Amino acid sequence: MDVISFRLPEKMKEDMKKVDINWSEEMRKFIERTVRKYRKEQSIKKIDSLLKILPGADKGTASKYVREDRDSD
Repeated sequence: MDVISFRLPEKMKEDMKKVDINWSEEMRKFIERTVRKYRKEQSIKKIDSLLKILPGADKGTASKYVREDRDSD
């Protein structure tokens, strides 16, 4: 594993020592959630840009296909 460090105000570090939490694990979880959220946002932007270049369907197309599927039974 790699080590990442950052600076905190002295008061915050003192406050952190008073709390019974594994701060390394909490930071790992926070970073994982943040990276996962960022990746999801990037994927949504990519999908959105791909959808914009697709041709649109005529109004009623979905209803037409649903009706055809129901009638095929």
